[in-house]
Amino acid sequence: MRIGELADVTGTTTKTLRFYEASGLLPPTARTSGGYRDYGDDAIARLDFIRRGRIAGLTLAQIRDILTVRDAGDTPCGHVRQLLAEQIDAIDAQLADLHALRATVVRLHDSVTNAEPETCHPEQVCRYL
Repeated sequence: MRIGELADVTGTTTKTLRFYEASGLLPPTARTSGGYRDYGDDAIARLDFIRRGRIAGLTLAQIRDILTVRDAGDTPCGHVRQLLAEQIDAIDAQLADLHALRATVVRLHDSVTNAEPETCHPEQVCRYL
């Protein structure tokens, strides 16, 4: 199938497909006698894997590493497990940061509940923040 057809089938763009090929995520494909890219069904499965990796929060570099392991004929399961463990840790850290931010915003909001705008100094933007 041509690049436009692959883009339609996978819900991506031709620009993205060219980028993936240039980045090593999608291997170069055969070309027709007219010079058009001619992708096989294996490209659909590969793009689905890339999409699922992105949904899991993996970077394109991490996904490329996984694909490189697979393309070498090895199973990347151990590597994927490690990447997902690191992703869980990163998400936990982000959640902790968000909880701390929420507590700060709640405290600030509560201090503004009984705001007295007439008592603000003209040189201050807002004493509650």
